[in-house]
Amino acid sequence: MRALVIESPAVFSVQVRPDPTPDAGEVIVAVRASGICGTDLHLLDGELPYDSFPVVPGHEFFGEIVAVGAGVDSARIGGLVAVDPNLPCHRCSECRRGRTNLCLNYAALGVTLDGGCAELVKVPAHLAYDLPAGISEAAALLIEPLACAIHGFDVLPRNPNDRYLVYGAGTMGLLMSQLAADLTGEQVDIVEPNPVRRQLAEQFGHRAAAHADDLDPDSRWDTVIDCTGVVSAIEDGLTRVRRGGTFQCFGVADQGAVIKLRPFEIYRDEITIVGSMAVLNSFDRATTMAESWGDRLAPLVTHQLPLDGYADAVEVFRAGSGLKISIRPNERTHR
Repeated sequence: MRALVIESPAVFSVQVRPDPTPDAGEVIVAVRASGICGTDLHLLDGELPYDSFPVVPGHEFFGEIVAVGAGVDSARIGGLVAVDPNLPCHRCSECRRGRTNLCLNYAALGVTLDGGCAELVKVPAHLAYDLPAGISEAAALLIEPLACAIHGFDVLPRNPNDRYLVYGAGTMGLLMSQLAADLTGEQVDIVEPNPVRRQLAEQFGHRAAAHADDLDPDSRWDTVIDCTGVVSAIEDGLTRVRRGGTFQCFGVADQGAVIKLRPFEIYRDEITIVGSMAVLNSFDRATTMAESWGDRLAPLVTHQLPLDGYADAVEVFRAGSGLKISIRPNERTHR
């Protein structure tokens, strides 16, 4: 099979590797599409606290089951599945208290283990979620990021009367904004310096501006969510939270990034600061929601490229000229 392999930070190539074979309890998935997100760039740049090279990236993917190992129903062959890439150990203290997304022995397909930027990938059968017939490719591809967004809301207050401010109108920012809009029935405010992304946010029914002051210089929001991981955005967002409100660090920052904040204001205003890590008991809900949202998700998938186009995909992502970029390992031509 062919696979995109990151050999070391900033060094990657398409390589021919042996086809994987399933062990007991595993399936082999022929990948239809694998999405690129900010985590992939942090991995490519060597900014994650995992030394897993060489590794095949791609933790957002779906495809068709083409082989099964012992103990897996052979009737699953031919079925379309989305894959939860997270592999908690189920033994550490965090796993034992039900917080498998905080596993102390972190492992994930496409991050520490080979993932979806390959023609074939080996997956634990219980992490391959059957997809309904007729689901759109955009919906199938976006199930994993949507599962992350749903978990993000699981750790927020989720008050229907809250006003939301979201930093970043990339894929995750728009998914989080859509969840907020569905919860409140109100327009969500978005800070996004990229004019193309601002326009798309407005097409989704949100109010977008390059700076929070352009939205309302005197206002504060009940819930502020950073989906960028950018220090300046986080520092600005913390100043936009109303008293008693919540700030969420949702975007993935460089592990060495440091922000400045005023602890007295956090104390005085009773600001809650919360993170959100990956997926926790939200993959089933994401599958159902992605199917029901259907065509609403189509505008988020802006590019489709083969494995040989991975360098182009990274360039497009870094430039901010696309949203969800789909790598299609079993295709040989650009689309």
